[in-house]
Amino acid sequence: MRHVLSALVTNQPGVLAHISGMLASRAFNIDSLAVGETENPEFSRVTFVVNGDGRVLDQVRKQLEKIVTVVKVLNFSNRNFVERDLMLIKVSTNSGVTSGTGNGSRGEIRELVEIFRGKIVDVSPGHVMVEISGQERKLESFIDLVRPYGIIEMVRTGRVALLRAEQENELEQSEQSQPPEPPEDDSGDEDPASEETETEGDPQPE
Repeated sequence: MRHVLSALVTNQPGVLAHISGMLASRAFNIDSLAVGETENPEFSRVTFVVNGDGRVLDQVRKQLEKIVTVVKVLNFSNRNFVERDLMLIKVSTNSGVTSGTGNGSRGEIRELVEIFRGKIVDVSPGHVMVEISGQERKLESFIDLVRPYGIIEMVRTGRVALLRAEQENELEQSEQSQPPEPPEDDSGDEDPASEETETEGDPQPE
């Protein structure tokens, strides 16, 4: 099962390398990772898509909270949130494949782009470059439909997500009503880069 985690981190050199290195060293199965600056230039938000059960999700969250540059970790599982993924894809127009509409490969690809509310951002004699954003299943459906024409190149940003307004209010009320978690004995599972310093910010129990 896939889970979405969002971590607020301080903008410091090496933060992303530290986080990705920690996850890789513990062999966590991370499907995607996206990072970008927030409304406050001192912080960035990192969005993870984790593949695994609840135990794996809890381990990832706890390991992230140990890192000194991580301010807060939110688990979006079972919450109402908005997610988007951005893709740029080059599709061949010289494959000779057609569905019989009479519009040719280029016309058929343009029709698919319009149906999926994407944009053609570059054109050449042999291919078109398409920009399309949306939920993961939307992008996967578009990929499946244009694959017969020939996919030359493709790049995706990974999923980003934010809680909807009503979920933010519920989260704030939940945080205020729950007592802090007791400290855990993690002496046998410390992250090397965070042994000497406590995590800044309050871990958010889910």
